[in-house]
Amino acid sequence: MALTRRQVGMAVGAAVPLALSGVGNAQAASRRRTLYIAGDSTAAQKYADAAPETGWGMAFPFFVRKGLAVANHAVNGRSSKSFVDEGRLGAILELIRPGDLLLVQFAHNDEKSGDPTRYTEPWTTYQDCLRLYIEGARAHGARPVLATPVERRRFDADGNAVPTHGEYPAAMRALAGRERVPLLDIEALSLALWQELGVEETKVYFNWTATEQDNTHFNPPGAIAVARLVARELLRTRVLAPRDVVRLHDEIPTSWITWPEATGSPAA
Repeated sequence: MALTRRQVGMAVGAAVPLALSGVGNAQAASRRRTLYIAGDSTAAQKYADAAPETGWGMAFPFFVRKGLAVANHAVNGRSSKSFVDEGRLGAILELIRPGDLLLVQFAHNDEKSGDPTRYTEPWTTYQDCLRLYIEGARAHGARPVLATPVERRRFDADGNAVPTHGEYPAAMRALAGRERVPLLDIEALSLALWQELGVEETKVYFNWTATEQDNTHFNPPGAIAVARLVARELLRTRVLAPRDVVRLHDEIPTSWITWPEATGSPAA
């Protein structure tokens, strides 16, 4: 736990005075709230060279009112550990303010046991890393929200959608209960959605193209569908009020998804 304490100190050491001050509360009441997304490639912004691959974070703003800003900090290839080690959580905590939200979704890369820079064990280091996000947000007067990892497209021989994330979703659910953090169970909901759609129809939702059969990342329909699940869960858990959520039952045109040109080297 020594590393965890050190990382917590680096990330949140300067935050408590603002979070506890009356000035901070007054600012929170007058400024536009922001929902920050910390996550991996399933949520991340994609650029023109990756189209039609689409992170669900690109579609999420379609489901919230204009008065709630969305800051998508999710990055390809990151785990709950490497996101912290690279200073990306710290960068969010430099910006986050009282009243903001920090939505955290990791596991896809935490599962990579052959990579010590990213691997975490579900019931120990994964939970330790997730606590950094929880404690960091709270120290700044913001609200942490945990989201279990969206499921991959995998079916058994009988056409049943099967889970792929091992014990990571259960570990996150347990931590959310202990820490009293709102939990968006995107793993369970996405698995049910893939089951409903079936083997062939899910290919439309994932990044299946003439040259690539990607069962992890989404095409625009999949990103929109998962973003809708996230919005529904934020409403169900009362993290967002009904006035904050829009178009929940509307058809979202895939033409609304755009891929900007990258301004620098793409993240791995």
